[in-house]
Amino acid sequence: MSKVTLGLLQHASGADPKANLKKTLALTEQAAKKGAKIICTQELFRSQYFCQSEDHAHFDLAESIPGPSSAAFQKIAKKYGVVIVASLFERRASGLYHNTAVIIDADGSLLGIYRKMHIPDDPLFYEKFYFTPGDTGFRAWQTKFGKIGVLICWDQWYPEGARLTSLQGAEILFYPTAIGWHPKEKAEYGDNQHGAWEIIQRSHAVANGCYVAAVNRIGLEQPIGGDGLEFWGQSFVAGTSGQILAKASVDQEEILLVPIDLGKVDVTRTHWPFLRDRRIDAYGDLTKRFID
Repeated sequence: MSKVTLGLLQHASGADPKANLKKTLALTEQAAKKGAKIICTQELFRSQYFCQSEDHAHFDLAESIPGPSSAAFQKIAKKYGVVIVASLFERRASGLYHNTAVIIDADGSLLGIYRKMHIPDDPLFYEKFYFTPGDTGFRAWQTKFGKIGVLICWDQWYPEGARLTSLQGAEILFYPTAIGWHPKEKAEYGDNQHGAWEIIQRSHAVANGCYVAAVNRIGLEQPIGGDGLEFWGQSFVAGTSGQILAKASVDQEEILLVPIDLGKVDVTRTHWPFLRDRRIDAYGDLTKRFID
């Protein structure tokens, strides 16, 4: 099957995890009914973005995988015959937590998981307090509707992750995301920050001749008071030459439906043979932290 429709779920998340899960499951079903064949949630949709503070109470938000949330998505995948990528806060063991995506095939089977590899630590993005760096490596999965790779938010800034996933044959890279502005910085830095976020991901599409789908949340979240974070939405899909095929709004709940043609992956990679011309004999220093 060459042509497939992607469904990106962009919305706000409230304070009630059960309500957020119910909402996201409903949006998933709506996307399936509207023709989406591969559906992706935003990052950590079951809660507000709790990493704005370091609070041990937030570990109670985590759940096992497999678990109730993954099972609910598996049921929908099987019912509608769709592939689903869902972002969850994983409790792997006592004291061991990950920012994890589950990949579910169209028959409802759990194909696997991806644990976020790059963990940020910035003002109001205190993820190192919560998440152990991923140990699954960069992976691609053959689904009923195409071979996909999944990375998560901060991973989107690293060309190495996109490349290693694409080298396994991924035709689409999905990036569940939670990114926004510090409100006081928006006027001065907002355009450049958003532009950089979009450009780096479009560049992954160009460099690897694949599709890129970034799914972000919306809304102002102030779970600890203060200015909080204003999530900038603008979920998008980029084509194999980096062109924007579709983009959601800044502040509206949307199911972004985007038809793509996977046949263009082979065409692009053949006419722009970056993978052929890579000098793998000269890249050994990439495994070093810095070259003195």
